[in-house]
Amino acid sequence: MTKVLIIGAGHAGGTVAALLRQYGHEGPIVLAGEEPAAPYQRPPLSKAWLKGEADLEALLLRPEAFYAEHEIELRMGLTATAIDTAAKTVTFADGIVEPYDALILATGSTARKLAIPGADRPDLLELRTLTDAERLKAALGPGRRLAVVGGGYVGLEAAASARALGAEAVVIERMDRVLARVASETLSAFFTAHHRARGVEVLTSAEVVAFEDGGVRLGDGRLVEADAVLVGVGALACDGLARAAGLACENGVVVDEAARTSDPAIWAIGDMTFRPIPAHGGRRHRLESDPNALEQAKQAAAAITGRAAPTPEVPWFWSDQYEVKLQIAGLPDGADRQVVRGDIEAGAFAVFHLAGDRIVCVEAVNAPAEFMAGRQMISRGQAVDTAKLADRSVSMKEVAVAQA
Repeated sequence: MTKVLIIGAGHAGGTVAALLRQYGHEGPIVLAGEEPAAPYQRPPLSKAWLKGEADLEALLLRPEAFYAEHEIELRMGLTATAIDTAAKTVTFADGIVEPYDALILATGSTARKLAIPGADRPDLLELRTLTDAERLKAALGPGRRLAVVGGGYVGLEAAASARALGAEAVVIERMDRVLARVASETLSAFFTAHHRARGVEVLTSAEVVAFEDGGVRLGDGRLVEADAVLVGVGALACDGLARAAGLACENGVVVDEAARTSDPAIWAIGDMTFRPIPAHGGRRHRLESDPNALEQAKQAAAAITGRAAPTPEVPWFWSDQYEVKLQIAGLPDGADRQVVRGDIEAGAFAVFHLAGDRIVCVEAVNAPAEFMAGRQMISRGQAVDTAKLADRSVSMKEVAVAQA
């Protein structure tokens, strides 16, 4: 029987193990992860977990008993150190050498480090794991001040959670706007105003040059005082194991539409992969999202069990901040114009990115109908009447079927 070894027990690894059984795989499955906890969801770490609205049981993908019941050998607290592709074995830090017939890499990503004085301080906080979230939660509360370095989604979510817990928060962004790398200017301006209205100080075009006792030193000499500092300046693919094994890597592990690597016996899924996106002409991207992890888990499980490949999905993402629910579908690749639908000041709108007359991305703020219809139209690659798209008196259902 084919033995499947999965390295990485996060959302991607835990999901693919369960799917293999669901798809009928009867051979041995070993799921090995570095963390002590069974596979859990990470998005709530910056939201519900920080605010005390979720416990570990709520975070777990499945009850721990699930793995034994489905004969999935769960090994926690193990770090893989080497892959021997010729022998088809993986060596772990404790000396165990585990053979495999099919290997799935799901090692995720790691926080990017700043190369500045003080970047190695042990009191600096990150938010990648349950342990990180526990440290951050302990640092927050009334009378405390959190400095967030990096105005990305995780940083803004953490600032919102800090405010909900009664702490002060300041967001420090090197670019001239928050979310500069991942969102439209319209969305950046909305979230900046929204956070400021709730008491968050937002500093843009602010270069962090050092971490010091008592806060963060900026390039203009200012010291941003803080009781705790969270650094969230992006993530890097954990592809070192794959690179050392000779697998093709470029901004992550290069995979095909079946999540297979350059070695036919090895698959890679989740944040660590550089993958083709069929909905965007097959261009490769590294996506950091649970939907991406789930889609690639389906791809790998289907390929290993001989099932038909799943239908390609449109990439999508979400973020919860205060009462705002942001949903994004697609990627703005090749977009040459934007159409805004809805009321920005009322906090219910969508920004549609178009390439010619076709939607390639939609950013929806408290606008689920726009998100769902936009995602469908991106998937179909259909042309859209932009006048109707911008007209709120025309329902999104009408817009979507107008030229389908």
